[in-house]
Amino acid sequence: MSASSTSSHDPYAALRIPDFRRLVSARVCLTIATRIQGLVVGWQIFRLTDDPLALGLIGLAEAIPSIGVSLYAGHVADSVRRKNIIVVTVAVLGLCALALALLASPAGLPLLSRQAFYTWPLYLVIFVSGIARGFLGPALFSFMPQLLPDRERLANAVTWNSTTYQAAAVLGPAIGGYLITWGVANSYMVAGVLLLVALVQFAAIASRPLPALEGEKPGLQESILSGLRFIWGNQLVLAALSLDLFAVLFGGAVALLPVFAVDILHVGAAGLGHLESAPAIGSVLMAALLTYFPLRRHAGRKLLWAVAGFGVATILFALSDSYELSLFLLFLTGAFDSVSVIVRSTLLHTFTPEHMKGRVSAVNNIFIGSSNEIGSFESGVAARLLGVVNSVVFGGFMTLGVVGATAVLADKLRKLDMTPEKQQA
Repeated sequence: MSASSTSSHDPYAALRIPDFRRLVSARVCLTIATRIQGLVVGWQIFRLTDDPLALGLIGLAEAIPSIGVSLYAGHVADSVRRKNIIVVTVAVLGLCALALALLASPAGLPLLSRQAFYTWPLYLVIFVSGIARGFLGPALFSFMPQLLPDRERLANAVTWNSTTYQAAAVLGPAIGGYLITWGVANSYMVAGVLLLVALVQFAAIASRPLPALEGEKPGLQESILSGLRFIWGNQLVLAALSLDLFAVLFGGAVALLPVFAVDILHVGAAGLGHLESAPAIGSVLMAALLTYFPLRRHAGRKLLWAVAGFGVATILFALSDSYELSLFLLFLTGAFDSVSVIVRSTLLHTFTPEHMKGRVSAVNNIFIGSSNEIGSFESGVAARLLGVVNSVVFGGFMTLGVVGATAVLADKLRKLDMTPEKQQA
């Protein structure tokens, strides 16, 4: 029996590769750090402004630069060694964490006040981190497959990548919720130290040359637009991305969790950390389950049911005034969302040529990566217009509408079957 055939039945196949382990551990530190930072900056701005719209503006401040650079960042990820991009962008994120810590220190506090206008230094740092994230996403996405010796381990690597990411996303908010009681500036410093650890781990990974280019090297404009053309021409990938985009855009309640923690559930900063962690706990458990029981037969139908479950759980969360029930419902949103993340990532890695993965990932970042932040802005605006509870209920029903429309219009996604014999056909 060959090594490749054995690895396809080994749930730990990808983790047996030293550089993949380094990538995963670095990404865990990176994710914990950014989740701590995201929770703390949301808490800080809400305390400064007492305005849910200000929370939505956090997402917008990060999404605008991330989307703005994404297509060019994809071109760069397919033109420059990807490890170099990762190291530079993680260093920038570390400097952003340091800047936030300085702003929250006694020396920086005079720049901030209880008036929303004076929170602009925080939004400026978030804007810079959005630029870095716009370049980091395509580089990380396209670098990961280069660490694998064969494509048979790809699905296993995608699942472990998602599992460890979600595990880190559990720890980040939980740690951040407790760190806030230690001080906002200290919380940012902890995030900065974790980013430094991630930087060292990324630097320890052996660099890989860029994949061989198929055909002539395209010009800058053609290179930038090729990712869009590729996804637009693949109905299956386009449908999966669109479903996830609109579900996250309308169905995300995470941006308003500080309001729920303070004004509705009355659980404070520590409770906010648990609320932020609950979806990630659901995600990591579902991802771990899918590591041993891969989603194959009737994958498209299961995906649609999972996104519908996400919408229903979101609606029920909005209506809950019980802390324990709210935790459980957020747990369910994470479990359902994990199905969508793994299916989408597997489709992208399976259908995208290696030399185009940076550019296709950049489009994915526009569709999905920034939809969380734009969804945060939408949630903030809806909360201002409809009230916090009504805005989340509205988003949940919109998610159900998106699922229904996708089920009718995207027959290829509805009929998707990921069993090996079907994919080889």
